[in-house]
Amino acid sequence: MATHDASQDARNETILINVNGEMKPRAEAVVSVFDSGFILGDGVWEGLRVHNGKIAFLDRHLARLYEGAKALDLDIGLTPDEMAARLRETLDANGMEEGVHIRLMVTRGVKSTPYQDPRVTIGPPTVVIVPEYKSADPALYEAGVRLFTVHVRRGAPDVQDPKLNSHSKLNCILACIQAAKAGADEALMLDPHGFVATCNSTHFFIVRSGEVWTSSGRYCLGGITRGLVLELAREAGMPAQVKDFSLTDVYGADEAFVTGTFAGLVPVREVDGRVIGDGKPGPVTGKLRGLYHARIERECA
Repeated sequence: MATHDASQDARNETILINVNGEMKPRAEAVVSVFDSGFILGDGVWEGLRVHNGKIAFLDRHLARLYEGAKALDLDIGLTPDEMAARLRETLDANGMEEGVHIRLMVTRGVKSTPYQDPRVTIGPPTVVIVPEYKSADPALYEAGVRLFTVHVRRGAPDVQDPKLNSHSKLNCILACIQAAKAGADEALMLDPHGFVATCNSTHFFIVRSGEVWTSSGRYCLGGITRGLVLELAREAGMPAQVKDFSLTDVYGADEAFVTGTFAGLVPVREVDGRVIGDGKPGPVTGKLRGLYHARIERECA
């Protein structure tokens, strides 16, 4: 049971997808074969969650999107307010209010020829918004997930900065493949120094003697849910540390969990064949999950 597993929803067959400001039926929502994202993975994206008709933590997500675009020297062509309005238009066109996950994608645009140089881009950025009825399987929070530590590392920022939420996700895909081949649900990835960094599509936490630990953050995306969990833990008086730690610390942890926009907080029951704690969702994980849900309710009230 993977962290992004979701039941099929027949409503998704008739959704309208926003392609450069135009609503397209699913089967007609296409981009050019000369698009920078298709040719090179040249772009940035965000995953967004809709609750009570509102997009949760939209300001944080847009800040990350625009920071990534600036790092890529990519002019999105829309202000953050205009992008928020386009997201709202997409939801309204589909009559969506609850249980919706949005993938917002921005690429550099169409190129005159398949080549990496941004100067051969001949059109404006491509902006695609895909909203789907998509919720995590409730059983996921009881069963938890199994992780496998892969050989694929999270790289240093002078190779490809892991803080960029770019379309170029090949290292995470290779990690995901290796974990799946090993019979696990998701990959646990180390940093160049052998310390725990993150998972291939979520962020990783452990709990030891009541303390919440996550990685230094130097080799992982600046996760929105990750940051919120750290805030919530500290507000609740829980010691929450951002630090280097090893697999030995992981194997001996009392609890472990992963975080992400799609599923929130998901318990980890096993890492590399070692059962974490008693193999069941722990009390700290449960408390933080409750605090996170309450925070979303306030955000989307």
